Amino acid sequence: MSKKHHEDIGSNGDRASAAVDHGATPDPSAAGAGPAQVSIPREEYHAQLTLLQGELVKLQRHFIGCGDRILVLLEGRDAAGKDGSIKRIVEHMSPRETRVVALGKPSDRERGGWYFQRYVAHLPVAEEFVLFNRSWYNRAGVEHVMGFCTKEEHEDFMWSVPKFEEMLVKSGIKLLKYYLDVSKREQIRRLADRVQNPLKRWKSSPIDAVAVKHWKSYSDARDAMLLRTHTAVAPWHVVRADDKRLARLNLIRDVLSRLHYAGKKTKLVQPDTNIAFEFTPDCIASKRLAR
Repeated sequence: MSKKHHEDIGSNGDRASAAVDHGATPDPSAAGAGPAQVSIPREEYHAQLTLLQGELVKLQRHFIGCGDRILVLLEGRDAAGKDGSIKRIVEHMSPRETRVVALGKPSDRERGGWYFQRYVAHLPVAEEFVLFNRSWYNRAGVEHVMGFCTKEEHEDFMWSVPKFEEMLVKSGIKLLKYYLDVSKREQIRRLADRVQNPLKRWKSSPIDAVAVKHWKSYSDARDAMLLRTHTAVAPWHVVRADDKRLARLNLIRDVLSRLHYAGKKTKLVQPDTNIAFEFTPDCIASKRLAR
């Protein structure tokens, strides 16, 4: 097996993906909420990814020329595939105009300031494309569930974040928010793989150990976050992420479809709406999100 083949199978979150590569029938139960995700062979995946990465380069040329500021937030449970998705997005983009922000624990000084203050320093300036691997929404998820913030701090955040994001958008920042949604079964598999795979152990953290234990609490926190912070100015989009190949392709397509740039291949960048779609309140009632 080639190194590239091994890396692709190993990084694919859905066992159905490997099954398709070998001509087997995928297991629908391995997918998350909604229609079963049927993966694509790795050759087709890499071919489509290359075309989409070419579109990202076109996008970058365009926004550098126009002085645009683009900000993409990626949220999701532990092991939802944020790191791998970001890696594919930025792989062929200019590092000078592209930044990935993944902040650690706040310092004592940062904890004593305005909650959004440490994030403001990392916002894009003209000609920049910035991705936040987790963002201020930590307060709506991990901090809230694990008790790292008070109920009052959580409520203040939920009330103020729509206003904060409206200011960002009105200032000219093009803001895109994505929630990568993974099923409980798939999260368990990926977290176990982190421990067993020596190349992924750096991803393990004490939070991982209790992620599944607090599954329902995280689900409730996710629902509240999406319901209260999805606005016309800064809407949420959901990407079903049990199959990493399909999640990455459709995340990139969705990003490209929502931004203007010269030479866009419109048909190429249309996402599969069974995988990438705008959040609406009925997504919760219809159990379209992983429960």
